[in-house]
Amino acid sequence: MTLEVQANLQPKEQMRCSFGWQPHNIMSTPNIVLNVNGIEVIYNHVILVLKGVSLNVPEGKIVAILGGNGAGKTTTLRAISNLLKGERGEVTKGSIELRGERIENLSPADLVQRGVVQVMEGRHCFAHLTIEENLLTGGYTRKDKAEVAANLEKVYNYFPRLKTRRTSQAAYTSGGEQQMCAIGRALMANPSMVLLDEPSMGLAPQIVEEVFEIVKDLNHKEKVTFLLAEQNTNMALKYADYGYIMESGRVVMDGVASDLANNEDVKEFYLGVGGGERKSFKDVKSYKRRKRWLA
Repeated sequence: MTLEVQANLQPKEQMRCSFGWQPHNIMSTPNIVLNVNGIEVIYNHVILVLKGVSLNVPEGKIVAILGGNGAGKTTTLRAISNLLKGERGEVTKGSIELRGERIENLSPADLVQRGVVQVMEGRHCFAHLTIEENLLTGGYTRKDKAEVAANLEKVYNYFPRLKTRRTSQAAYTSGGEQQMCAIGRALMANPSMVLLDEPSMGLAPQIVEEVFEIVKDLNHKEKVTFLLAEQNTNMALKYADYGYIMESGRVVMDGVASDLANNEDVKEFYLGVGGGERKSFKDVKSYKRRKRWLA
């Protein structure tokens, strides 16, 4: 294939041609709950961050968006949950559909009413409130007090550590407990879909494992759909059903999580394994040239 032809290909097509990767058809999965189609996002009317991002989230699945800092993962989640305006950003092209309904012009509150809740990067608990008060803020939009109380008990069943700290101010709890509180607060809204941004950030490895195990339980037992953005590729692929890898505002590869985890290029570029035979600087330059396919 000539360089001129490769230059005209979309990034995902370049990946398929250069690495021999064949795409998976996630649309063959029934009940697509979220469809993001070719969106572009611009900040401050100048900075183009997302460049034609497309992804699908099937109902009842865990889908991971993977990539390093600045890849566009958080911006993608904010575009879906309509939190871009607070960052002076906007979706300028493409469409976002929730169960067939265009949602680009809905407010975040409207999305909560439709069952979509985002857990922000960095946890963002109300520091001066207790753990239980933080959780109850998540049920603010619900009218039935009995249902709110039942949901609170359900959250405590999934996060027993929160029950023991229920009267403690959030500011004086650990990072892992604050992350659990943030996820529990989202569950208090009784969502059908949770957007989870960097759940492993700043947490000890054993706490990360605990959080992901709880996410898996919520997915299996409560049928909550998860779309998570995560830098910890190894952990995300272990628990996700499907994955999208982003670089520089584009989706450069997607596939079933187990297939991505076994892909040699994913192993080398994102999991830190493979490529051990390279010993010379010339080979390092070759690595950088190959990595450019992902950018």
